[in-house]
Amino acid sequence: MKTLLILRHAKSSWKDTSLADYDRPLNKRGKRDAPRMGNHIQEQGLVPDCILSSSAKRARKTATKVAKACGYTEKIKKTDSFYHAPPGVYYEKIQDLPNKYEIVMVVGHNPTMEQLVANLTGQTVTMPTTALAHIALPIEHWKKLDIYTKGKLLNLWTPKTLFVD
Repeated sequence: MKTLLILRHAKSSWKDTSLADYDRPLNKRGKRDAPRMGNHIQEQGLVPDCILSSSAKRARKTATKVAKACGYTEKIKKTDSFYHAPPGVYYEKIQDLPNKYEIVMVVGHNPTMEQLVANLTGQTVTMPTTALAHIALPIEHWKKLDIYTKGKLLNLWTPKTLFVD
């Protein structure tokens, strides 16, 4: 059994309209929520063995803040192909992972994050920024992950459901 954590990037800033979408940073709320979700991951005992992140700035910064807060100490694997990617690209990257990883986190963008959860669990979910889906996969090897794999959505956490402001 493998565990997949699917994290939508934290809230980004639209303040500087001259920036390309790819280069948008996190806003104040995003900078606050990402470490909070990282703390929650640690509290749940779900510190990943590997983090794959979109290389877009808001996703990279989210992954970095979450990783630091949850105690992840490995290098985050930044993946250019995750930016505006369909779910199939995520499958391909995950399939290439070494089997030693039991818990993997992917950090990316909507609508792909919601589509990935739906494809893997058969459940339609709404994933606002910094939402985290916790999925148990009935596979022993990452290379066995494919479009027919049906996992179980164990939890879906959002900043609004976890944190009182």
